Amino acid sequence: MANALFSEYEDVCARDALFDERLITPTDRYHLLDAFLACCTWVPIYFLWRPNLRDEADNHVLELAIAGGADCVITSNKKDFRNSELSFPHIEICNPVDFLEKGLFAL
Repeated sequence: MANALFSEYEDVCARDALFDERLITPTDRYHLLDAFLACCTWVPIYFLWRPNLRDEADNHVLELAIAGGADCVITSNKKDFRNSELSFPHIEICNPVDFLEKGLFAL
């Protein structure tokens, strides 16, 4: 976890239009975010790789994956991670379903 991703998650949790309050209230969303963040490791980023992805807002996600030594970036938005100017072949980009089906996670 890093500043930019934290801010993005916090922003998404504040978007009431994305959520059905019958399923999860705004208070519950923030409790869930707090629980998730409690499991995260804060990763300092000392460089700006700027892989120049199609969506500039996604560059920080790939930078965080590199800095944190990640093997995988899990996203429902795989197309925005294609055609980077910099190549990081050791980092797999997969959607959540593929990630779970491949059993890439470690319990």
